Amino acid sequence: MQNHSVADRLASCLTETQIQFGLPEATEVTLVVYDVMGRVVRRLVDRRLQAGHKRVSFDAAGLASGTYFYRLRTERFTRTRRLTAVK
Repeated sequence: MQNHSVADRLASCLTETQIQFGLPEATEVTLVVYDVMGRVVRRLVDRRLQAGHKRVSFDAAGLASGTYFYRLRTERFTRTRRLTAVK
């Protein structure tokens, strides 16, 4: 779990935002956005990524205003953060 970093702030977006994170080594990564009921609304990443700083765009167009959660999962690390979509 050490040496991983994720933007640790509540994110608000009008239509698009960027989720940033760092990987200390190459690893399998999933980055998924869920609604408050736990349903998957977007699968942003589901593949192996090389080490380094990453930015993933999330386009909230087509989603209702409200609270969502994104979960970043690697082979050694899981982090969940809240995201608020404002239209």
